[in-house]
Amino acid sequence: MGGTTDDRADVDTAMDAVALALPVLIALITVALAFDFLNGLHDAANSIATIVSTRVLPPRAAVVWAAFFNFIAFLAFGVHVATTLGTGVIDPQIVDGAVIFGALGGAIVWNVVTWAFGIPSSSSHALIGGLLGAGIAKAGFSAVVWLGVGKTVAAIVLSPAIGLVLALTLVLVVAWTSIKLTPMAVDKRYRRLQLLSAAAYSLGPGGNDAQKTMGIIAVLLYSQGQLDGGFHVPLWVILTCQAAMALGTLMGGWRIVRTMGLRITKLTPMQGFCAETGGAATLFAATFLGVPVSTTHTITGAIVGVGAARRVSAVRWNVASSIVYAWVITIPASAAVAAATYWAVLILK
Repeated sequence: MGGTTDDRADVDTAMDAVALALPVLIALITVALAFDFLNGLHDAANSIATIVSTRVLPPRAAVVWAAFFNFIAFLAFGVHVATTLGTGVIDPQIVDGAVIFGALGGAIVWNVVTWAFGIPSSSSHALIGGLLGAGIAKAGFSAVVWLGVGKTVAAIVLSPAIGLVLALTLVLVVAWTSIKLTPMAVDKRYRRLQLLSAAAYSLGPGGNDAQKTMGIIAVLLYSQGQLDGGFHVPLWVILTCQAAMALGTLMGGWRIVRTMGLRITKLTPMQGFCAETGGAATLFAATFLGVPVSTTHTITGAIVGVGAARRVSAVRWNVASSIVYAWVITIPASAAVAAATYWAVLILK
C-alpha cells in the first residue's frame, strides 16, 4: 500500500507540474500565432503589391483575394516546410519554452521594426534567425543543424535569382506571343489573367510561410511530450496557423505594398502577371521540396526581372539595393534579439 501511495503522490506531482506548464504552453502557442498574424500583415504586400500597383484590384479587394488563397493553401501543399523548420534548423532535443519564446521574440521585434519603416524584409529568415540565436544561446553552435541552415542560406540567393529569371523569361515569351495584339488588347487580356496569377502567388505564402509557424508550434508540442508518436504537425495546428496568416493578410501592409509595387519599378498588368507567375512557380517548387524560402525575396526578384526586361534603367536600383541590405542583416539581427530575449527569460526565472 505504501508503494501505491508513493506512486499516486508521484502522479499528482507530475499532474501539478503539467498544470503549471499548461498556461505557459498556451501562452507560447499564442505568441507563435501572433507571429503568424504579423507574418501575414508584413507579407501581405508580397501577395498584393503587383495587382494593386497595376490597378487590377483596389487594395481592400486585393487583400481579401489574397487572404482567401492564403487560407486554402494547406489543401494544395503538404507540411514539408514545417518539418524542416521544426527539426532542420536547431536540434529539437534542446528546444524548451525559453528557446521558443526567444526565437519568436527576435522574429517579432524585427518584423515590427521593418514593417514600421516599410522595409520588405523576410519574416521567414527573421524566424530562422530567431531559432538560431536562441538555440545557440542555450547550447552553443552544436545545437545548429548545419544541413538545414545551409539549404536556407542557399535559398536566400537562389529564390530571388530564380524568380528574376523566370519572370524575365515570361516577359519575353508573352511579348513575342502578343506581338500582333494592340496595347489595349494586351492590357485587357492580362488584367483578367492577373487575377489568376495573383491567386496562384497567394497560395505561396500560405503554403510556405504559414508552415514555418506550424513547425515552431509542432516542435514546442514535441519537446513537451504533447505529440503522440514521432514528430508531426496536428491538423488543429495547420488550421489555426492558416487562419492567423489569412487574418494578418486581411489587415494588409500598405507601406510595404508601396515599396514593392510602386517604388522598385512601374508595372503593367502583363508585367504583373509575369512577376506573380514566376514568383509562384518558384514558391511551389520550394514548398514541395520542403525548403523554407522567403516570399519577400522571391517576389522582389521577380519584380526586378520584369523591370529589367523593359530596360535596366527602369529598375530603381537604389531601392532594390536597400532591400538587399535588409535581407543580409535580417538573420543576424533577429538572432541577436532572440539570444538577448532567451537570456532575459532565464534571468527573470
